[in-house]
Amino acid sequence: MKLGQGVEWGLHSCVNMSWTAPGEAVSSARLAEFYKLPAAYLNKQLQALVRAGILTSVSGPRGGFSLARRPDRISVLDVVLAIEGNDHAFRCEGIAKDAPGASMDADYARTCLISQTMRHAEVTWRTELSRQSIAGIAQSIERRFPEARESTVLQLVGPRT
Repeated sequence: MKLGQGVEWGLHSCVNMSWTAPGEAVSSARLAEFYKLPAAYLNKQLQALVRAGILTSVSGPRGGFSLARRPDRISVLDVVLAIEGNDHAFRCEGIAKDAPGASMDADYARTCLISQTMRHAEVTWRTELSRQSIAGIAQSIERRFPEARESTVLQLVGPRT
């Protein structure tokens, strides 16, 4: 499975926003500059997160984006699905029905062992991503890089008053 770069951008952006004060907006331009990303494309990913209810968007000169929910209530899977969509990674076309001796009446998408194996792997993958939260990632980063939170917030929203 290959995920688009927007997933990485969205996850990093959510972690960064988890460190800001509740309701404090971070502009997409500042996030793009922080990571040296194309602003228009990053904004598109952030808008997908708004549509999914992960972020809120604030317009105006001090506008930008902020988390719509607590970071412990946003899973990695939430971000992946918001950006990549909810389609299954594996789509069984039922080619086994065309094999010699196959039954045209069989539901190969349900009974095919290859299809079952792939669906099991996807359920396992989704389950693991649903267990990982933005808050958990942020805490792990802070343990490993104690200065990360403060320096990131300073660069994205300026000094706290």
